[in-house]
Amino acid sequence: MRWYLTGVVVSGFGTTAMWLVSGIWVKSLTGSDGLAALTAFALWAPALLGPLLGTLADRVRRRPLLISLDLAMAAVLPLLLWVTSADRVWLLFAVLVLYGAQGAVHDAAEQALLATGVDKERLGSVNGWRMTAGESMKLVAPLAAAGLFARYGGGPVALLDAATFVLAAAAFAAMRVREERPAPAAPRDRGAWRRETAEGMRLLAASPVLRPLVATGAFTMLLAGVNGAAVYAVVDQGLGRPPAYAGVLYAVQGAGSVLAGLTTGPLLRRVPERLLAAAGLALFAAAAGLRALPFDATALAASAVIGVGLPWVLVAAMTGVQKEAPAEAAGRIAATANTVLFVPNAVALALGAALVTAVDVRLLLPVLAVAGLAWAAVTAAGAPARARAGAGAGSS
Repeated sequence: MRWYLTGVVVSGFGTTAMWLVSGIWVKSLTGSDGLAALTAFALWAPALLGPLLGTLADRVRRRPLLISLDLAMAAVLPLLLWVTSADRVWLLFAVLVLYGAQGAVHDAAEQALLATGVDKERLGSVNGWRMTAGESMKLVAPLAAAGLFARYGGGPVALLDAATFVLAAAAFAAMRVREERPAPAAPRDRGAWRRETAEGMRLLAASPVLRPLVATGAFTMLLAGVNGAAVYAVVDQGLGRPPAYAGVLYAVQGAGSVLAGLTTGPLLRRVPERLLAAAGLALFAAAAGLRALPFDATALAASAVIGVGLPWVLVAAMTGVQKEAPAEAAGRIAATANTVLFVPNAVALALGAALVTAVDVRLLLPVLAVAGLAWAAVTAAGAPARARAGAGAGSS
C-alpha cells in the first residue's frame, strides 16, 4: 500500500501544480480573465462523461491501466513547451481536456483497484490516507509551481508534471496486487459499451445503500459550490480584507482536510458511512453559516471545520461505493458516482456567482447552513433504520 500512496502523493503534487499554473499561463499570454477561468472548466468538463469513461476501467486490469494512463500523460505534457504565445493557447486547452479525461478514467480505475485489492475493513483507512496525501500536496505544490512559473514560465512546470506522472507509473508498477482478467466483450457487439455504461448507472441508482449516500455527497458539493463562490464576498464585505486573504482561508481549510484524512479511518471502523457523511455535512453547513459573522477568528475556525467536514462526506461516499459495488462493475459505478458528486459543485459555482451579487452573504450563508443541517438530520435518521432492516433481512 505504501507504493500506492507514493503514487498518489507524486501525481497529486504534479496535478495541483499544473491546475494552478494553467490559469496563470493563459492569463499571462492572453490577458483574458475569461480564458484563464476556462482552464478549470477544461480540466473538469470530461467528468461529465465519467460513466462512459469509467467503463474502460472494467474492461481491462486496473493496475496496468493506471500505469499506461500515467505514461501517456507524461508523453503528452512536453508538447506544452510549444505554448509560447497567445495563438498557441489552444494547445494548452486541448491538453487540459485530455488531462481531465485521463483523470476520470484514472480515478475510476484507482477506486476499483482498491475495492478489489484491499480488505473492506481497511478501505476507510486507505481512503483517509489517500485524502491526507492529496491534501498535503495542495499545501506545498501551489507555492512551488507559482515560484517555478514566475522564474522560468509554464514549460518547466509541464515537464515537472510529466516527471511526476513517470514516478507515479513506477509506484503503481511496484504494487503487488492480484487481479483477474475481466471477461472480454462479445465480438462485434457494438452496443456492449453503451449497455455496460447504463448498467453502472442503474446499479448505483438501484442500491438502497449507495443512492442516499451519493445523494448526500452531491447535495454537500452543491452547497460547497455556493460557499466557494461566496468566499470573496466574505473576505471583502464581511472581514474588510483584500482578496488575497482568501488564500489564507484556503490554506487553513487545507490543514483541516489533512486532519480529516487522518481521522476518517478510525471513525469508519466505528460508524457506518452514512452517519459519517451526515456528520461531515453538519460540520460543513454549520461552519459555512458562521462565515456570515464579521470576525477573523470565526472565519479561520470555520475554514478549518469546513476542511474537516467536506472530506468526511466524500470519503464516506467513496468507501461506500467501493464496499457495495460488484467487482466487475466497480469502475463504472465509481465513475458514475464521481460525476454525480462533482457536477453539482461546478453548477453551484456558477449559481453562487449570481447569488452573491443579488443576495447579501449575511443572509445567503445562514440559509445554506439551515439547508445543510436539515439534510444532515434526515441522512442520519435514515442510517439506523436501514441498519435494522439489513439485520432483520440477514436473520430471516
